Amino acid sequence: MRIVIAGGHGKIALILSRQLADRGDEVLGLIRNPDHEADLRAAGAEPVVFDLEQGTADELATIVRGADAVVFAAGAGPGSGAARKDTVDRGGAVLLADAAEAAAVRRYVMVSSMGAAKGGAGIEDEVFAAYQEAKKAADEDLMARDLSWTIIRPGGLTDDPGTGLVTMAPETGRGSIPREDVARVVCAVLDDPATDGVVTEVISGDERIAVALAELTD
Repeated sequence: MRIVIAGGHGKIALILSRQLADRGDEVLGLIRNPDHEADLRAAGAEPVVFDLEQGTADELATIVRGADAVVFAAGAGPGSGAARKDTVDRGGAVLLADAAEAAAVRRYVMVSSMGAAKGGAGIEDEVFAAYQEAKKAADEDLMARDLSWTIIRPGGLTDDPGTGLVTMAPETGRGSIPREDVARVVCAVLDDPATDGVVTEVISGDERIAVALAELTD
């Protein structure tokens, strides 16, 4: 497969790029900073410089055209304010969906956030509330589109080694998960057309990813 990842220099994206490249997929990673090109190449991805906050859907459509799928794994990141949570975490996701539609790329996998369905309701921290509102808006925008989408909402992210064992459900309850396992879930979802239209939270658990996905899509 040919897969375009938005947020190509993020921790999950770099792990995902390596996993996809190792199995023979062609990976393009979108980055804002040209200094990150070497990191993407080391992970097996072809870097493409594109700023999700400045570029247009038409420009991005020329990049994603011909891909089998797009993955949104971008984020404004730690230290960013509420405004950039909206322009990156929501605006970037919407831009990628617009580009996918324009380029006739139907498959879209969203790496979202646990609790995104509730947005910022009840969250005292202004920036985190804005982040959750942005994720909620991005998810809702994608769900309203005629694309083959899957939304993955991981729990607290860690850099621990992955186990390949997860719990997946529309609501799992609070928990954490290694980024390596989130990337494995994205890989599995890309291979499974039955996950079209699925929204799921995911944390570490005791089921193999393939089994957990099969139970979700039965």
